[in-house]
Amino acid sequence: MNITMLYSKLHRATVTEANLNYVGSITIDQELLDSANMRVGQKVDIVNINNGERFSTYIIAGERGKREICLNGAAARKVHVGDKIIIIAYASMTEEEADEFQPKIVILEDDNSIAQAYKGLQ
Repeated sequence: MNITMLYSKLHRATVTEANLNYVGSITIDQELLDSANMRVGQKVDIVNINNGERFSTYIIAGERGKREICLNGAAARKVHVGDKIIIIAYASMTEEEADEFQPKIVILEDDNSIAQAYKGLQ
């Protein structure tokens, strides 16, 4: 049997842009993707700390070092520039894998620079 577990998250990311006239997805700085072991095309849940919205989308890569977090398409209606969000990725694993796995947690500063990164839940 497989179980869906937290794989990684970017915590307290600041929305830098909301682009309604785009096909869809969330654009995330490639540096942040690397730090959280996230991949282009990966499904993620977005939790908006400011308004409580929760929704799913997929990742596209933003320019490395630009610290961009942009919600595109219909998702742009669920955020405002400056909102704080949590970007959560999950993985399906066996119970044995889940017993050993440590998710990657990346906490961000207001400018989307990395404040702290670690493995495991605290």
